[in-house]
Amino acid sequence: MAKEIVAVILGGGAGTRLYPLTASRSKPAVPIAGKYRLVDIPISNCLNAGISKMFVLTQFNSASLNRHIKNTYHFSAFSSAFVDILAAEQTPDNPTWFQGTADAVRQSLRHIEPFPSEYVLILSGDQLYQMDFNEMLNNHIDKKADISIATIPVGDREASEFGIMKKNEEGVITSFVEKPKADVLPNWVSDTGAEMQKTGRNYLASMGIYIFKTKLLFELLNNECKDATDFGKEIIPQSIDKYKVASYQYDGYWTDIGNIYSFFEANLGLTQDIPDFNLFDNTKAIYTRARMLPPAKISGTTLEKTIIAEGCIINASRVENSVIGIRTRIGNGTTIVSSYVMGSDFFETMEEMIHNVEKGIPKLGIGERCYIRNAILDKNCRIGNDVRINGGHHLENTDHSLYVVKDGIVVIKKGAVLPDGFVI
Repeated sequence: MAKEIVAVILGGGAGTRLYPLTASRSKPAVPIAGKYRLVDIPISNCLNAGISKMFVLTQFNSASLNRHIKNTYHFSAFSSAFVDILAAEQTPDNPTWFQGTADAVRQSLRHIEPFPSEYVLILSGDQLYQMDFNEMLNNHIDKKADISIATIPVGDREASEFGIMKKNEEGVITSFVEKPKADVLPNWVSDTGAEMQKTGRNYLASMGIYIFKTKLLFELLNNECKDATDFGKEIIPQSIDKYKVASYQYDGYWTDIGNIYSFFEANLGLTQDIPDFNLFDNTKAIYTRARMLPPAKISGTTLEKTIIAEGCIINASRVENSVIGIRTRIGNGTTIVSSYVMGSDFFETMEEMIHNVEKGIPKLGIGERCYIRNAILDKNCRIGNDVRINGGHHLENTDHSLYVVKDGIVVIKKGAVLPDGFVI
């Protein structure tokens, strides 16, 4: 079944709401869970479903994403599988950059066309979930649908943040509204099943995951909706009355990594005893670059609800409710609480450490006697000794040359150097 489908993963826009994590990288290249990148999630979901032909569409800051995909997804010479980057390109017939999700796919059709497929699966590159796309495809075929939309039940509070669908008894979508106001919500209740209704999740939100019949997708983008730039706002609403658009209801964990707060919450959620997103699953593996790193080395540290990636050297006194990324070095007497430390791209040699200390430059990683709470430390930061970072809602939103504060979360910028005794 999966051989009949090609996947297109949308790299997203400039990702301004995830700034400063997107200052020098695209959204799908942002590191998650200490060792993966966001783009690994949709690619892994595809591979687990046997979908082996994938295009990743990018436009902004795509160098690190290109490098990650090139270094990660290698297939056998006897396989037809691939993960190809399609960067926005100016051509004689289209001199503009991508104008939206639909326009990005439209401009990439000539690259997709040589790979014959019955269906095209369109995915977002900035969501955290584990879905079996074969189930969605089977649902699409069973319902004889032209288009399928993955939907997730949501409650009153979240409904106004999403495109909300209404479906009939056959599971066919009959109407759509973009980000409805609270006063009209009662008109948009769908039968989401007894279990979901018990928890007040009565509305079907679009997850931005679509299956199109390939011929129809080409027809819509090239002819019927040739000026439409967005799937959610234009293509889908215009198709509901003309074509059979099915809902595939997904009841598992799903989160849209749209801003710093949701990114922070999603990462720290992985440290729970039984997390909503399960990294420890034989059948739903998350694939990423195979780095030849040593195991983590920990000395004299109390660890509580913490994920630690490989290659770390940790001498901290306590690490709690935190994610510690690859090659992180943490000095004696340091406490880290409710934080995501992304780690480093390289190990510093002893000679380099001594040389830097002589010049007053802190070692790569986190120094001694530091206190770090409610923070995200981007890659390759140098945090000196006795540094205190205490995030929380008492801090105002700010953009400093070394860090950003958003919603009480302190984000230390990539490669930032915080001298001894620095306080936030």
